[in-house]
Amino acid sequence: MKNPTRRALVCALLGTAWLTSVAHAADTWPTKPVTLVVPFAAGGTTDILARSVGQKLGEALHQNVIIDNRPGAGGTLGAASVARAAPDGYTLFMATIAHTMAPGIYKSLPYDFIRDFDAIGMVALTPNVVIVNPALPVKTVQELVAYIKAHPGKVNYGSAGVGSTEHLSGEMFRSTIGADMAHVPYKGGAPMMTDLMGGQIQMAIETSPSASPHVRSGKVRALAVTTPKRSSAYPGVPTLDESGLKGFEVTTWFAIMAPKGTPGAIEQRVHSELAKVLKLPDILKRFEEQGVTPGEMTEAQLQAFIRAETSKWIKVAKDSGASAE
Repeated sequence: MKNPTRRALVCALLGTAWLTSVAHAADTWPTKPVTLVVPFAAGGTTDILARSVGQKLGEALHQNVIIDNRPGAGGTLGAASVARAAPDGYTLFMATIAHTMAPGIYKSLPYDFIRDFDAIGMVALTPNVVIVNPALPVKTVQELVAYIKAHPGKVNYGSAGVGSTEHLSGEMFRSTIGADMAHVPYKGGAPMMTDLMGGQIQMAIETSPSASPHVRSGKVRALAVTTPKRSSAYPGVPTLDESGLKGFEVTTWFAIMAPKGTPGAIEQRVHSELAKVLKLPDILKRFEEQGVTPGEMTEAQLQAFIRAETSKWIKVAKDSGASAE
């Protein structure tokens, strides 16, 4: 094919055919169940929110949304599996704040969180909560700090894994108070919470949906929330800033993302249906009980937010010395 005009025409026709095929796929999508990968163990906050929203999203799409838990390495194993998935709309991803923390603590990752994923929609934002085993003789953050300093290296704080929001929140706390604490990573928030209630670890800075039922039951004690304002889910519980740790702020977030290259029409459909789901009365009620705020961001706003969060947590990891193999 030596004629450049003919070659250009063929390329144009092929391009048109490809675009038509993509448009048709977007119009008919979904024709089978959609998988929502949750990169943490069942029972933790990410899983709780994914199942609540996934069920309603499936009803809106007239297809099942299957939750696929793929825990490990602070959420990065699940992320890696999605980065390798076909960008056809049938594999979605429940990303969290942990994925903007990972670049700062892992020497290398098998994906680039900014480059390899498309941001679709913010699901929820929630405070973390400083919680302790009730047997620990402290009822305020000031008493907790004094106890940690009086028992250097004896207080263990748990997390959902290296690089998770609990891990980096704990490292911020340790660095802020200037005391020696031991980090105990788990493969999710649920097993970590089990050991906290059992007394194998003494404290955690856990996300609100995972912590709230155990705070209400008295199985753990809440000392403070990590957001700038108090949470209605924890009446009477102060913020860390109010408790003397000035400027300490962590807001944990959860967002639906897709492999890079997923057709824009499919992503827009998911974004639109998610926005409707987040306004449903039963979802709003459930979120309020758990201390969760529904997300409201455009795709562009979410992408910019993720970039800013990544830069923030790279600095936190550097300042605290947190790292992972």
